Amino acid sequence: MTILTLHNTLTGRKEAFRPIEPAHVRVYACGPTVYNYAHIGNGRMAVVFDLLVRVLREIYPRVTYVSNITDVDDKIMDAARQNGEAIDIITRRYEAIYNEDMAALGVVKPDIQPRATEHISEMIAQIEQLIARDHAYAVQGHALFHVPSFPAYGGLSGRSRDDQIAGARVEVSPFKKDPADFVLWKPSTSEQPGWDSPWGRGRPGWHIECSAMAEKHLGLPFDIHGGGADLKFPHHENEIAQSCCAHGHENDLSAFARYWVHNGFVTVDGEKMSKSIGNIRLVHDLISHYPGEVLRLTLLSAHYRAPLSFTADALDQARSTLDRYYRILFDLKEVEAGAGTVPAAVLNALCDDLNTPQVIAELNALVRDVANADLSQRQQIKASLLATGDLLGLLQTDPAAWLGYGVQDGVDGVAIEKLLQERQNARQSKDFGRADEIRRELSAMGIEIEDTPQGTKWRKAS
Repeated sequence: MTILTLHNTLTGRKEAFRPIEPAHVRVYACGPTVYNYAHIGNGRMAVVFDLLVRVLREIYPRVTYVSNITDVDDKIMDAARQNGEAIDIITRRYEAIYNEDMAALGVVKPDIQPRATEHISEMIAQIEQLIARDHAYAVQGHALFHVPSFPAYGGLSGRSRDDQIAGARVEVSPFKKDPADFVLWKPSTSEQPGWDSPWGRGRPGWHIECSAMAEKHLGLPFDIHGGGADLKFPHHENEIAQSCCAHGHENDLSAFARYWVHNGFVTVDGEKMSKSIGNIRLVHDLISHYPGEVLRLTLLSAHYRAPLSFTADALDQARSTLDRYYRILFDLKEVEAGAGTVPAAVLNALCDDLNTPQVIAELNALVRDVANADLSQRQQIKASLLATGDLLGLLQTDPAAWLGYGVQDGVDGVAIEKLLQERQNARQSKDFGRADEIRRELSAMGIEIEDTPQGTKWRKAS
């Protein structure tokens, strides 16, 4: 059986992945807080975990993938107040937009996409367990996790205690027993969303939400947890603390999730995305300028754990690579591919900690000599290319449509074909001046032409 290896953040090394249940893999990734559009960094997390789940499904008979929606949060409350809208109106709108935008990137919706507001009772129950085990305490309408009660805290991120306090940027309230203690439950005013609890009307802290939803839908322990590198501390550190301590597993950090996977940051032209710089790139905007597959391949072009510099050059390179693959598929349109399998070299690269740069290299090697291949080899190349595309979430468009061949919206195909015939007649009559003039006319119309042994092809310029 194919063995998948993954870099496990919890142990700090690459390990062979062995599921808890051999026939059923359970995965959780932290999803969006829905109060605004998702940026390209959010998109990278969604694409990386979508690819991981696709690879797992290639190997195992059953995979359950859960990725949550955070629909109660102070940022959501601020957005609702600024827009003069009800909170659920904002969250449902941006949840739908997020799913539509991720679908444009080829991301398949998770098997389960739980909303935080639908799991309040599970959160309250877990907080009660923590208080009963002396890992949390209630004060002034709050419930807080007491970090010193869990000596293993920091085991995921490797942060020192001073780093923990500084990195968490927690409010040092006078009622806290320790500055590092973090909120599990906090009171709500009458204008704020809230639920009845043993500590008064209030709402959950962010961290407890994922602990409760993961346990509810996957059980404990489950196989893989993760998200963007920015979530490693404090969010994922706090999830481990809550879930392990609630069930008496203070000495086993893997009692919550066995493997932790984190994707690297996305920068824009080498700089961190920032509102002050004005370089935040929203997926919603990008998909109106670039095909979703171009964005997806750009996000997969670097190893998932490495930083990714999102640049115009990277987008152009991804477009050029996809154009090449689609042109090969177009040229092989008359070749019957039959059922294909993912080449072993491609699957081996993906099973080596999702080594997507190596996958691209293997694909380039696969198609390098297609022009000199015989019929049987062309059939195999086409089948392998399509199978790999299905696994990667790429090459899902009709090649002729991708390349712009044939009739397009806003283009008079009949007029173009008439000009092409006139150009062909001019060339046969050796009237090359007129032939060149027609080429210029077509170019002015935004049409590119290509002379091939099979005749002249035209496409709308990209």
